[in-house]
Amino acid sequence: MGEKRRISTLAREAGITDQQVRNYLDAGLLPPAPRADNNYRIFTEQHAAALRTARTLAAGHGWARTRTILTAVHGGDLATALATVDESHAELARERASIATATRAFSRAASDPAPVVRSYARIGQVAADIGVRTPVLRLWESRGLLRPQRERPTGYRVYDPAEQRIAHLIAVLRAGHFAFPIIDAVIATMRGTGSVSRALTELSRRDEQVQHLSRSRLQASAALYAYLAAYY
Repeated sequence: MGEKRRISTLAREAGITDQQVRNYLDAGLLPPAPRADNNYRIFTEQHAAALRTARTLAAGHGWARTRTILTAVHGGDLATALATVDESHAELARERASIATATRAFSRAASDPAPVVRSYARIGQVAADIGVRTPVLRLWESRGLLRPQRERPTGYRVYDPAEQRIAHLIAVLRAGHFAFPIIDAVIATMRGTGSVSRALTELSRRDEQVQHLSRSRLQASAALYAYLAAYY
Protein backbone atom coordinates (compact mmCIF):
# COMPACT_ATOMS: atom_id res chain seq x y z
CA MET A 1 0.00 0.00 0.00
CA GLY A 2 2.96 2.32 0.56
CA GLU A 3 3.68 4.97 3.12
CA LYS A 4 0.59 6.60 4.57
CA ARG A 5 0.00 10.29 3.86
CA ARG A 6 -2.14 12.86 5.64
CA ILE A 7 -4.87 14.51 3.63
CA SER A 8 -3.49 17.90 4.66
CA THR A 9 -0.10 16.94 3.23
CA LEU A 10 -1.64 15.90 -0.07
CA ALA A 11 -3.59 19.14 -0.24
CA ARG A 12 -0.59 21.32 0.56
CA GLU A 13 1.64 19.59 -2.02
CA ALA A 14 -1.02 20.00 -4.70
CA GLY A 15 -1.85 23.58 -3.73
CA ILE A 16 -5.50 22.80 -3.02
CA THR A 17 -7.72 22.44 0.05
CA ASP A 18 -8.50 19.32 2.05
CA GLN A 19 -12.06 19.49 0.77
CA GLN A 20 -10.85 19.55 -2.82
CA VAL A 21 -8.88 16.37 -2.16
CA ARG A 22 -12.11 14.78 -0.89
CA ASN A 23 -13.93 16.03 -3.97
CA TYR A 24 -11.27 14.49 -6.23
CA LEU A 25 -11.67 11.22 -4.34
CA ASP A 26 -15.47 11.26 -4.66
CA ALA A 27 -15.21 12.05 -8.39
CA GLY A 28 -12.94 9.06 -9.04
CA LEU A 29 -9.91 11.18 -9.91
CA LEU A 30 -8.06 9.40 -7.09
CA PRO A 31 -7.95 5.67 -6.39
CA PRO A 32 -10.22 4.39 -3.61
CA ALA A 33 -9.02 5.26 -0.11
CA PRO A 34 -10.04 2.72 2.54
CA ARG A 35 -10.85 3.84 6.07
CA ALA A 36 -8.76 3.03 9.13
CA ASP A 37 -10.24 1.88 12.43
CA ASN A 38 -10.64 5.52 13.47
CA ASN A 39 -12.71 6.08 10.31
CA TYR A 40 -10.10 8.35 8.74
CA ARG A 41 -9.25 7.80 5.08
CA ILE A 42 -5.94 6.08 4.36
CA PHE A 43 -3.98 7.96 1.71
CA THR A 44 -0.70 6.79 0.18
CA GLU A 45 1.91 7.97 -2.28
CA GLN A 46 -0.31 6.69 -5.09
CA HIS A 47 -2.93 9.27 -4.13
CA ALA A 48 -0.28 11.99 -4.28
CA ALA A 49 0.81 10.70 -7.71
CA ALA A 50 -2.80 10.61 -8.89
CA LEU A 51 -3.27 14.22 -7.79
CA ARG A 52 -0.18 15.33 -9.71
CA THR A 53 -1.29 13.34 -12.74
CA ALA A 54 -4.80 14.79 -12.63
CA ARG A 55 -3.58 18.37 -12.65
CA THR A 56 -1.12 17.72 -15.48
CA LEU A 57 -3.78 15.90 -17.46
CA ALA A 58 -6.21 18.76 -16.96
CA ALA A 59 -3.67 21.29 -18.25
CA GLY A 60 -3.39 19.33 -21.49
CA HIS A 61 -6.66 17.49 -22.02
CA GLY A 62 -9.08 19.58 -19.92
CA TRP A 63 -10.96 18.61 -16.78
CA ALA A 64 -13.83 16.82 -18.54
CA ARG A 65 -11.50 14.38 -20.29
CA THR A 66 -9.34 14.09 -17.16
CA ARG A 67 -12.34 12.89 -15.17
CA THR A 68 -13.18 10.34 -17.88
CA ILE A 69 -9.58 9.12 -18.08
CA LEU A 70 -8.85 8.75 -14.37
CA THR A 71 -12.24 7.39 -13.35
CA ALA A 72 -11.78 4.76 -16.06
CA VAL A 73 -8.26 3.95 -14.85
CA HIS A 74 -9.33 3.66 -11.23
CA GLY A 75 -12.38 1.65 -12.25
CA GLY A 76 -10.28 -0.89 -14.14
CA ASP A 77 -11.36 0.26 -17.60
CA LEU A 78 -8.02 1.06 -19.20
CA ALA A 79 -9.43 0.77 -22.74
CA THR A 80 -11.75 3.73 -22.19
CA ALA A 81 -8.95 5.78 -20.66
CA LEU A 82 -6.63 5.18 -23.61
CA ALA A 83 -9.39 5.75 -26.16
CA THR A 84 -10.16 9.11 -24.54
CA VAL A 85 -6.49 10.13 -24.75
CA ASP A 86 -6.33 9.02 -28.40
CA GLU A 87 -9.43 11.04 -29.28
CA SER A 88 -8.00 14.12 -27.58
CA HIS A 89 -4.86 13.95 -29.72
CA ALA A 90 -6.92 13.15 -32.83
CA GLU A 91 -9.04 16.25 -32.20
CA LEU A 92 -5.92 18.41 -32.48
CA ALA A 93 -4.84 16.55 -35.60
CA ARG A 94 -8.19 17.35 -37.22
CA GLU A 95 -7.95 21.01 -36.27
CA ARG A 96 -4.39 21.19 -37.54
CA ALA A 97 -5.53 19.76 -40.88
CA SER A 98 -8.42 22.24 -41.05
CA ILE A 99 -6.07 25.16 -40.37
CA ALA A 100 -3.70 23.96 -43.10
CA THR A 101 -6.56 23.60 -45.59
CA ALA A 102 -8.00 27.02 -44.74
CA THR A 103 -4.56 28.58 -45.03
CA ARG A 104 -4.15 27.11 -48.50
CA ALA A 105 -7.58 28.46 -49.40
CA PHE A 106 -6.78 31.98 -48.24
CA SER A 107 -3.35 31.87 -49.86
CA ARG A 108 -4.98 30.92 -53.14
CA ALA A 109 -7.46 33.76 -52.77
CA ALA A 110 -4.68 36.21 -51.95
CA SER A 111 -2.74 35.26 -55.08
CA ASP A 112 -5.77 35.64 -57.36
CA PRO A 113 -6.21 39.06 -59.02
CA ALA A 114 -8.77 41.26 -57.27
CA PRO A 115 -12.05 41.41 -59.16
CA VAL A 116 -13.42 44.52 -60.81
CA VAL A 117 -16.39 45.57 -58.71
CA ARG A 118 -19.21 47.99 -59.30
CA SER A 119 -21.09 50.15 -56.84
CA TYR A 120 -24.00 47.73 -57.21
CA ALA A 121 -24.55 44.86 -59.62
CA ARG A 122 -27.46 42.57 -60.38
CA ILE A 123 -27.13 38.80 -60.16
CA GLY A 124 -26.61 38.30 -63.91
CA GLN A 125 -23.74 40.78 -64.01
CA VAL A 126 -22.03 39.25 -60.97
CA ALA A 127 -22.40 35.76 -62.44
CA ALA A 128 -20.83 36.92 -65.71
CA ASP A 129 -17.99 38.69 -63.87
CA ILE A 130 -16.94 35.58 -61.93
CA GLY A 131 -17.72 33.02 -64.63
CA VAL A 132 -20.64 31.08 -63.16
CA ARG A 133 -24.34 30.77 -63.91
CA THR A 134 -26.96 32.65 -61.90
CA PRO A 135 -28.39 29.46 -60.26
CA VAL A 136 -24.95 28.91 -58.75
CA LEU A 137 -25.13 32.30 -57.00
CA ARG A 138 -28.59 31.41 -55.72
CA LEU A 139 -27.20 28.14 -54.36
CA TRP A 140 -24.42 29.98 -52.56
CA GLU A 141 -27.00 32.35 -51.14
CA SER A 142 -29.13 29.43 -49.90
CA ARG A 143 -26.06 28.12 -48.07
CA GLY A 144 -25.66 31.48 -46.37
CA LEU A 145 -22.43 32.31 -48.19
CA LEU A 146 -23.84 35.33 -50.02
CA ARG A 147 -26.10 38.07 -48.69
CA PRO A 148 -27.43 40.10 -51.61
CA GLN A 149 -29.82 42.97 -51.08
CA ARG A 150 -33.14 43.37 -52.89
CA GLU A 151 -33.67 46.18 -55.35
CA ARG A 152 -36.75 48.33 -54.93
CA PRO A 153 -39.34 48.08 -56.36
CA THR A 154 -38.32 45.18 -58.66
CA GLY A 155 -37.13 42.80 -55.94
CA TYR A 156 -34.09 41.83 -58.03
CA ARG A 157 -30.99 40.70 -56.22
CA VAL A 158 -28.24 43.31 -56.11
CA TYR A 159 -24.71 42.88 -54.78
CA ASP A 160 -22.69 45.65 -53.17
CA PRO A 161 -18.88 45.72 -53.65
CA ALA A 162 -18.25 43.59 -50.55
CA GLU A 163 -20.64 40.86 -51.73
CA GLN A 164 -19.13 40.95 -55.20
CA ARG A 165 -15.68 40.34 -53.74
CA ILE A 166 -17.02 37.47 -51.62
CA ALA A 167 -18.71 35.93 -54.65
CA HIS A 168 -15.38 36.13 -56.46
CA LEU A 169 -13.60 34.48 -53.54
CA ILE A 170 -16.12 31.64 -53.44
CA ALA A 171 -15.64 31.08 -57.17
CA VAL A 172 -11.86 30.97 -56.71
CA LEU A 173 -12.15 28.42 -53.90
CA ARG A 174 -14.62 26.25 -55.80
CA ALA A 175 -12.29 26.29 -58.78
CA GLY A 176 -9.59 25.08 -56.40
CA HIS A 177 -11.83 22.13 -55.43
CA PHE A 178 -12.25 23.20 -51.81
CA ALA A 179 -15.23 21.59 -50.08
CA PHE A 180 -18.13 23.71 -48.91
CA PRO A 181 -17.40 23.24 -45.17
CA ILE A 182 -13.99 24.82 -45.74
CA ILE A 183 -15.49 27.61 -47.83
CA ASP A 184 -18.13 28.22 -45.15
CA ALA A 185 -15.35 28.72 -42.58
CA VAL A 186 -13.30 30.91 -44.91
CA ILE A 187 -16.20 33.22 -45.71
CA ALA A 188 -17.22 33.44 -42.05
CA THR A 189 -13.64 34.43 -41.20
CA MET A 190 -13.56 36.93 -44.06
CA ARG A 191 -16.73 38.60 -42.83
CA GLY A 192 -15.25 38.75 -39.33
CA THR A 193 -11.80 40.05 -40.26
CA GLY A 194 -12.54 42.03 -43.42
CA SER A 195 -9.47 40.93 -45.40
CA VAL A 196 -7.56 37.90 -46.60
CA SER A 197 -4.32 39.06 -44.95
CA ARG A 198 -5.98 39.48 -41.56
CA ALA A 199 -7.62 36.07 -41.94
CA LEU A 200 -4.22 34.53 -42.65
CA THR A 201 -2.83 36.24 -39.56
CA GLU A 202 -5.64 34.81 -37.43
CA LEU A 203 -5.07 31.33 -38.84
CA SER A 204 -1.35 31.61 -38.10
CA ARG A 205 -2.10 32.70 -34.54
CA ARG A 206 -4.44 29.76 -34.03
CA ASP A 207 -1.85 27.38 -35.48
CA GLU A 208 0.64 28.59 -32.85
CA GLN A 209 -1.97 27.99 -30.15
CA VAL A 210 -2.55 24.46 -31.43
CA GLN A 211 1.20 23.83 -31.38
CA HIS A 212 1.33 24.92 -27.72
CA LEU A 213 -1.72 22.83 -26.83
CA SER A 214 -0.21 19.83 -28.61
CA ARG A 215 2.88 20.04 -26.42
CA SER A 216 0.69 20.32 -23.31
CA ARG A 217 -1.27 17.23 -24.31
CA LEU A 218 1.93 15.35 -25.02
CA GLN A 219 3.19 16.24 -21.53
CA ALA A 220 -0.15 15.20 -20.05
CA SER A 221 -0.10 11.85 -21.83
CA ALA A 222 3.46 11.26 -20.64
CA ALA A 223 2.35 11.92 -17.06
CA LEU A 224 -0.47 9.41 -17.46
CA TYR A 225 1.96 6.83 -18.85
CA ALA A 226 4.27 7.30 -15.87
CA TYR A 227 1.33 6.91 -13.47
CA LEU A 228 0.16 3.73 -15.20
CA ALA A 229 3.67 2.31 -15.29
CA ALA A 230 4.09 2.88 -11.56
CA TYR A 231 0.75 1.59 -10.32
CA TYR A 232 -1.06 -0.47 -12.99
